[in-house]
Order: sequence, then structure tokens, then C-alpha cells
Amino acid sequence: MAPNYELIEVPLSDRKLVERFIRVPWYINREYAPSDHWVPPLLMDRRDYLNPKKNPFFEHAEVGLWILRQNGRDIGRIAAVKDRDYIEFHKEQTGYFGMFECPNEPELAKALLDVAADWLKQRGLTKYIGPLELSTNYLSGALIEGFDRDPGINMPYNPPYYDELLLASGVEKARDLLYWGLDPQKPVPERIVRISRRIAERKGVTIRKMSFKDWDNEVLRTLEIYNDAWEKNWGFVPLSKKEYLHIAKDLKMVLHPDLAIIAEVKGEPVAFVLTINDINPVLKKINGRLFPTGIFKLAWDVMIKPKITSGRLILLGIKGPYRGMGIDSLLFVETHAGGQKLGWTSGQIGWTLEDNVKVNRAIEAMGGFEIAKYRVYERTFA
Repeated sequence: MAPNYELIEVPLSDRKLVERFIRVPWYINREYAPSDHWVPPLLMDRRDYLNPKKNPFFEHAEVGLWILRQNGRDIGRIAAVKDRDYIEFHKEQTGYFGMFECPNEPELAKALLDVAADWLKQRGLTKYIGPLELSTNYLSGALIEGFDRDPGINMPYNPPYYDELLLASGVEKARDLLYWGLDPQKPVPERIVRISRRIAERKGVTIRKMSFKDWDNEVLRTLEIYNDAWEKNWGFVPLSKKEYLHIAKDLKMVLHPDLAIIAEVKGEPVAFVLTINDINPVLKKINGRLFPTGIFKLAWDVMIKPKITSGRLILLGIKGPYRGMGIDSLLFVETHAGGQKLGWTSGQIGWTLEDNVKVNRAIEAMGGFEIAKYRVYERTFA
């Protein structure tokens, strides 16, 4: 017999219900399955993220939200997404489910997954993948390995039972995503350094830091690289100029100027790498709130008294004609040197697809080691 529950649809225009939707992870990760490793998101950021007036993602997507309520408590949630950009790019009637939170009850998880599937079927779709936080350009997957550590910045964290719960509720594995660690204080293999220098000289590759004073134009110089570099990747969705600038504006807040790097050949940008500061230790302290005191804690820890000891290489892209030339090694060596200069004691790379063997072997060759694994699931309706 299924447990007694209520599913509440959340119109994006109802900001009170949206606020309740946003706060469900606190119930799961602080009360139901408490973990010291969970990092509360910034409430202000989540409000803007789910505001169609502020997030350009909604210009090409339709989103449905639901809260799962039982015994007077909001205990679960799910989103369903019809992304016209994904459908047009992949030529398939696939949507997403995401922002999934649920107690360890298969009946409840199935209710959430079914309401998302029904909503997408009503809009002509025949399949979904997830959990994705709106798309693969944002947070992706459910954590299935690596529960004994804090997640990297902008990476999900969830209770250990999610994989079993989701598989028992009607979805199947689609892809695993690998998350990598490295030691910035450990020297890059001399062979890699030597090769990267030789490449730069022989191929005429020059390296420069992105200009924060000319940020929007610098970002647009990398957009073509981004959409070209990930075009063949599973689940990829190309970004519009407006959405790319919106994401980059947020990334700029957690970027160090030494770790936003462009590679050029004859003045043409052909590759880039971005590594962001891991501010999760600070976010833990402020528990999602910037006000009234959170903003001062954030400023103190990040700007006044820096305590950042780690970062995440979040993007590394190379235009098609310039792949296989070793530019990835060149960018990695520059990034590693930047992390060393900042005195970082740890670093992360990712995510990468489990079947992207070439990239994964390159990360291992540079001293990377797997520290976590995430899973994306799929379900066909018809």
C-alpha cells in the first residue's frame, strides 16, 4: 500500500511555493539523511535561477515543478524540463527530470518520476534523462561514489541511497560522470612540461590570461570554442550568447584572474581553460544566507582573509582543428602553475564522461585520480 502523500504543482509565478521548493534539500540533507559533507546552496542564487525573468534558460525551455508533501512536511521535489534547444540539436523528443530530492521510499520516488514523465508526455516527448539541474550545462547526475568528502564547487551531493532508489523506481543508467582529484603541489611530470613547451614553440601557440576588465568580450571569444569542443559529447546542448554570458557572469565571481586562460594561434582564440575557486567551506558557514551576516562572512573569507585552498577545473575546450596537438597539456601546465602559486593543497577536474577514454587517460597522465562518480539515468515512455 502506497504511503499517504500529496504532490503539489509549483507555478514559477508563485514565489512562495517556489521558495518551499528551493528549501526541500535542507530537509533531506539536514534532517532525513544528515551529512556534514552537504553544502547548502545560496538561497538568493536559487531564487534567481528559478526566476524566468532573470535566467535566460527559460527563453528556450518549459519547466514543471512539484513538491512532495507528507504528514504536513515538504519532503521531496522534482522538476521536468522540455528544452527546445536540446530537441532541435539532437533531433529527438527527449526531456529532462531534475532537482530531485526524495526520502528512501520507492513509492514516493516513483510518484515523483511518474509526474515528471506524464508532464513531458503531454508535451509530445517520449523519453527523459536526469537528474539534471535544468540541463547538462548546469549541475548533472546523482552522486554514487565519493560520499566521504565534500563535493566540488557546483557539483551535486545527495544521500548514498539515491542510486538504488532511482533504479528501483523505473529508470536505468544512461551514463556515469567521473570527477577527478589532483595535488597542485606535486610537480607535473617533466615529460608533459617538456612536450607542452615544445608544442607552444613549434605550433606558434601563445597563452594569455583573460581580461576581467573586458570580460563580456573575452567570454564571447570562447563561445565558439565551447560549442565546438563539446558538440559531440553525450547530452550536450549548445549555449546561446545570452545564456553563456549569464553563466559566465556568475563564474567570474569565483574565478581567480590567473586561472582564466586562453590559447591563441596567430591571434585567433583556439582553446581556453577556466578554474574556479572552491568556496564551499565558506558556503557551509553561511547556510544559504548572505544576509544579514552572510555577506560579511563571505567577504571576510574570500576577499579580506583568503582561505581558499582548492579549486575546480570546470572547463577546458579546444576547437576541432587544433585537437591532438597537445594544447590541452599546455593549458593544464599553466593551470597547475597557477594553483601552485596560490598555495592550493588540492584540486579537482570535471566532470568527464566515463566513455571519453582519450580525455580520461590524459587526466591520469597528468597525475589525476578519480575521487567521485555521478550517474545520469534515462527512461523511455513510448
